Amino acid sequence: MAFYVEEEHTQDYLFKIVLVGDSAVGKSNLLARFARDEFYSNSKSTIGVEFQTQKMVIDGKEIKAQIWDTAGQERFRAVTSAYYRGAVGALIVYDISRRQTFENVGRWLNELNTYSDMNVVTILVGNKSDLKESREVSVEEGKALAEVEGLFFMETSALDSSNVTAAFQTVVKEIYDILSRKVFQSQENKKQENLLLGNGKAVTLEGETSDADEGVRRFGSCCSF
Repeated sequence: MAFYVEEEHTQDYLFKIVLVGDSAVGKSNLLARFARDEFYSNSKSTIGVEFQTQKMVIDGKEIKAQIWDTAGQERFRAVTSAYYRGAVGALIVYDISRRQTFENVGRWLNELNTYSDMNVVTILVGNKSDLKESREVSVEEGKALAEVEGLFFMETSALDSSNVTAAFQTVVKEIYDILSRKVFQSQENKKQENLLLGNGKAVTLEGETSDADEGVRRFGSCCSF
């Protein structure tokens, strides 16, 4: 997959999202299908980290998702661990036809929690749902694990495009919803403070401002959930 960087344009929000999971579970093809509607039958393993961007519009706001595709091979872990920092969303991907990749989900979740510096909206993705005859992990097992870990869950197929866009949109929409609630609550709190100040019941220091709205337009500092 070619390294691709979109030109910078003005957007309302910029979210950093990471793709993690074992090697060859289809992370790069999921991203290629979502970003460019392409699929590479002979795609090579990602080396280090690559990223692409994709725009979405939610409630009239332009969202730019910066999606990082991380290598699944163990030899690259020291390199890619730094790229969790600033992530506000994640897709943990396993291959439904390879049980070992499902059993390793716990390790990836632990790594995500260890290296990310904020709570991350996460969806568990069972990829290659088109391989029905080779299935080793049932839908019920995937749902059960996601429920235990408090994750969203979806099965996808980068080959036939099933649920690919929906998986990414689920993460982006949830990030946006959380951020919107926080901004709304901050605005409500500010209104209450102004009312109290008008009634002579509260005093704020000159120059003191709320930081709820600061940094929301930059990935990595937009959503401390």
